[in-house]
Amino acid sequence: MRGRDRAEKPGKQRRMRIMQKIGKYEVLKKLGDGATSSVYLAHDPFSNRDIAIKLVSQEAFNEVGSGKVLHNLFVTEASLAGRLIHPHIVEIYDAVADEDNAYIVMEYIAGGTLHRFTRPDNLLGLGDVIEIIFKCCRALDFASRMGIIHRDIKPANILIKDSAGTDIKITDFGSAAMLLSTRTVVDGIGTPAYMSPEQHLNKPLNHQTDIYALGVVMFQLLTGRMPFQAGNIAALAYQMLNSSPPLPSEFRRDIPGEIDVLVLRALQRDPALRYQTWQQFADDLAAIASGAPLPRHGVLETEKFNALRKLSFFSAFSDVELWEVLRVSEWLSAGKNEIIMKEGEPGDFFCVLASGELRVMRKHRLLNTLKPGECFGEMAYLSGGNVRIADVIAAEEVRMMKIPVAALDRASEMCRLNFDRAFLRVLVNRLQLANSKLSGI
Repeated sequence: MRGRDRAEKPGKQRRMRIMQKIGKYEVLKKLGDGATSSVYLAHDPFSNRDIAIKLVSQEAFNEVGSGKVLHNLFVTEASLAGRLIHPHIVEIYDAVADEDNAYIVMEYIAGGTLHRFTRPDNLLGLGDVIEIIFKCCRALDFASRMGIIHRDIKPANILIKDSAGTDIKITDFGSAAMLLSTRTVVDGIGTPAYMSPEQHLNKPLNHQTDIYALGVVMFQLLTGRMPFQAGNIAALAYQMLNSSPPLPSEFRRDIPGEIDVLVLRALQRDPALRYQTWQQFADDLAAIASGAPLPRHGVLETEKFNALRKLSFFSAFSDVELWEVLRVSEWLSAGKNEIIMKEGEPGDFFCVLASGELRVMRKHRLLNTLKPGECFGEMAYLSGGNVRIADVIAAEEVRMMKIPVAALDRASEMCRLNFDRAFLRVLVNRLQLANSKLSGI
């Protein structure tokens, strides 16, 4: 027995060390257990940040049959480290596989998952649901443009940064398939209730399988139930392949018809009738958000994002940079003849006009008229905060985005670079216009 005890002791000691440290990371606590892995909250002493670690069970890797599938899932997720950098996708920092451990190090999101908002007694407001699904659309569109489909979209794989907000992050890309490869069939991967009809039929998949799954998630967040319900997978698949889902408004009276139409289009069993692109899905969500007085925490970022995307000033900005712009900006409205900027005041912010018309005046003389998509007050940023040299007055009711110079200074280098390029285009256009006036053309 003593020899056996001595033989087992190193293994026990190694497991004890794992509970305190995984690789170079200091384990703080266990967050949860799954069938094949455990997730820990840990601290990275080198970057001085908390991180989440998904530690895969070595026993699971050794299982006959399923071990190979699990290994493929691990390799897929590990290969995405440093690639899927998006405001609404959990970032993968590192992946390690050695003789002792196999684990993935990722961004830690403290707010939990969307799963708790799928109960009939704990549903989100309609506007918040639209906000969340819109952000999911943008994130999954970004992934699909990189040739990646998720294949396991469900509330448990959508994390909330703030438990009281709508800032989400999609996680668990282990089931992802590469669109440029041949590995785009079911192969036992996915959660049946969220799988598209083509997944159940073991057909080749594209991004529309994620559109279907997100439609199921939206239905569930709106109603607190699934569009199809059955006692086993075979009966569930039969319903999905032969029946039409009910209207969300059948279970929640405050849901307008526009949302019914949108959800049913996402849930079409024929991909030809489903949303063809993520952009179509996102555009319809934005249209509902801007046109219907839906309950929500505040003005939807959905509406703001689409407003920015349509402005020429932001034409060169990526989605990632536009979300960053939203975080550093403030949206303002002003009535006719209201003074937006005043000559002689300190220039500690600049604006981009989203709608309406503005007049630039100096000594009661009209210098310029500004239309949507044009910026003003930018010299405050370019010259380091000089005082205003003109008044800016609303010619009619206007809506604009205000960006404090100090906030932009804290933005990423790529975001600031895109602002600099946009300002350069503006200055060149204004110089050409001035030259035309001077030459009498």
